[in-house]
Amino acid sequence: MFVDEVVMDVKAGNGGDGCTAFRREKYIPDGGPFGGNGGRGANIVFKTDLGLKTLLDLRYNKLIKAPKGANGMGKNKNGRGAEDVVIKVPLGTTVRDMETGLIIADLTKKDDVAIIAHGGRGGRGNTAFATATNPAPNFSENGEPGEEKKIKVELRLLADVGFVGMPSVGKSTILSLISASKPKIAAYHFTTLSPNLGVVKTIDNRVFVAADLPGLIKGASLGEGLGDKFLKHVQRTRVIAHIIDMSAQEGRDPIEDYEIINKELEDFDPKLAKKPQVIIANKMDIDGANENLKRFKKKYNLPVYETSAITNKGLDKALIAIADELDKIKEEPLFEEDEFESHVLYKFKKEKPFTITRDNDIYVVKGKDVEKLFKMTKFTDEGAIRFAKKLQHMSIDEELLKMGAKYGDKVQIMDLIFEFKE
Repeated sequence: MFVDEVVMDVKAGNGGDGCTAFRREKYIPDGGPFGGNGGRGANIVFKTDLGLKTLLDLRYNKLIKAPKGANGMGKNKNGRGAEDVVIKVPLGTTVRDMETGLIIADLTKKDDVAIIAHGGRGGRGNTAFATATNPAPNFSENGEPGEEKKIKVELRLLADVGFVGMPSVGKSTILSLISASKPKIAAYHFTTLSPNLGVVKTIDNRVFVAADLPGLIKGASLGEGLGDKFLKHVQRTRVIAHIIDMSAQEGRDPIEDYEIINKELEDFDPKLAKKPQVIIANKMDIDGANENLKRFKKKYNLPVYETSAITNKGLDKALIAIADELDKIKEEPLFEEDEFESHVLYKFKKEKPFTITRDNDIYVVKGKDVEKLFKMTKFTDEGAIRFAKKLQHMSIDEELLKMGAKYGDKVQIMDLIFEFKE
């Protein structure tokens, strides 16, 4: 089964908790803090695999959860970091964050690797908090929560050339003749239900990858037929081979076919209309094809390569033309830099890292940074004091006062409700 789109949740591993321990050994007075740090939580990593051609494995794995790091231990022993969870995906896989809309990774090369969700760092043990003024702290940290994301994983096939055209124009037949690909071929529309790839070698020994892209009809860009599902695979191609049934054997007009397909490509993505095209007039062995070709050339002053897939005539010239176009074109990235998550400079955002709302008599504080701090805090006496100081440093106290909060009012962070104190 060909699967090229999956929406799923990923949860990287939490960091291990830091340890609160003290050195209590005979003949060693004032041993001091002795708690180790927690280990790093596991990342969720996507890696390309040349053997995969579909996202089928991910379709039945809607949640990927990575293990947490080991907790720190006494005697200053740090916890072991968890082993990353590596998910293999086909070349051409794009991963997008559903919340931000930004691209996390576009994996197009052999052994490409990308961290999709980062594991949390380990919490610090009490040894790490020792200072000159507090040489024996009795608190430590919980591990940092791992990243949680809802992602959309899409596959856009890596092909140099995309064969496009109306159903039953001979795309699959041509691909089967010029490559070792064996697509299903039959005398009815939508025989091809998934893209087929083939490696093509021209008579002058140039090599390229071609894809037969099914399902294009009028309205394909809006979801008619199979077009909206497979048009995205044209986006990675460098040249479009537009195959036209010049015999009008199916009762359609070749000129109208040509115009409809080009409009669907442009409606789906304006960049597709700018890609170079090689026009292939197929089924030239059938009566009426020559007259239609004359009409086509009269309206469009473009090079047209005459072929007959049944008799295997004219294909070599068409392939040479495609290879010539490919030689002229440099490979360009599919996405702009500002579409990637890694190029967004979050530190320049002006928004506050938290929000405060009032629910009856309770002030509710929300925000990723606040919630992360809450999860990493062990609420011992010293831990709670440190937590309160950090909230003050984040200007949450100041914002509460601006909103009219008074000392003694109730404040809620996640499931903790406490009194607002000076």
